[in-house]
Amino acid sequence: MSGLRIGFAYPGDLATPTGGYGYDRRIIAELSAIDCAVTPVELPASFPEPDARDICAAERLLSADVRDALIIDGLAFGVLPAPLIAGLSPRPIALVHHPLFMETGLAPDRVTRLRASERNALAEAPAILTTSRMTADIVAREFAVAPDRLFVAEPGVDAAARAEGSSDGIVRLVAVGSVVPRKAYDDLVCALAGVQGDWRLQIVGSLTLAPDCARALEKRVSDLGLSSRIALAGAQPARVVAESLRSADVFVTASRFEGYGMAIAEAVARGLPIVVADEVAAAGAAPEGAARTYPAGDVMALRAALSGIIGDSSLRAQLSARSWAAAGAQPRWRDAAQTVLRALRHAMGQTR
Repeated sequence: MSGLRIGFAYPGDLATPTGGYGYDRRIIAELSAIDCAVTPVELPASFPEPDARDICAAERLLSADVRDALIIDGLAFGVLPAPLIAGLSPRPIALVHHPLFMETGLAPDRVTRLRASERNALAEAPAILTTSRMTADIVAREFAVAPDRLFVAEPGVDAAARAEGSSDGIVRLVAVGSVVPRKAYDDLVCALAGVQGDWRLQIVGSLTLAPDCARALEKRVSDLGLSSRIALAGAQPARVVAESLRSADVFVTASRFEGYGMAIAEAVARGLPIVVADEVAAAGAAPEGAARTYPAGDVMALRAALSGIIGDSSLRAQLSARSWAAAGAQPRWRDAAQTVLRALRHAMGQTR
């Protein structure tokens, strides 16, 4: 596979500060490091809600270069017309972070359209990459995809020093992820409003991807009188995120659904205890025994989990030890890149 020419297509700006784009960036870098010639292909930013002009523009971009293989991020793949995909050469593989119809807050008719569109699109893919076994199972079940077309390339982590935590008696919580409806930060803020003890929360993530959601969250924090305890830091460079994790005592997410949970994996790499919904823990990033879990969307259960971990330093130490023990067995990015290559080999063999 040395010297393989790969097109890697995604919508909008590859530097967008989300886990999905971060995954794409790192896979591109890892493939390049093993002598693949990877050409980024920037599709219109309107995906997954393109108009007819954007579909035509995407077709031109995807047909423009001579390549050995083509990967299309699922944010675009799932809404491309099936005949367009079938007409591309080489036939592209799909990278599904999580199914489009499972995004929080979609109207029922939009869910129906996205489910049908993604099913039709994925039927044309000779291979499909997912970022977790859970997502692969969902894709197989929802879109009738045969197991031999599915490849799981879990996000990797880089080795990191163990978090030092706070030294002033304040329990410092950190949440990493864009402020969008699926992340359910409103659940987290409402849960914390009833938690006793000396705690602070820093939310690190974009405030511009869903501006209405961000404004509502800022108002909720203010209305509950928590502005001095909860900081909305916005999107930050990787080094600042790493520092936030290093100085934290607990990583918390109220997200209702994740295809994997890259921010959770980064927290585990530093030995942090985790608070996470059962449904998100099932994706695989949170090791068993390292997290307090609760049913997604259950604010009272989240409050109980937070109260327990904030009020019990011995529990935090126990969960931290299990998290740190699991860090050594986490997948690395080179492993994910090798799985991508296996998927490409399969696709090339199927479409020759």
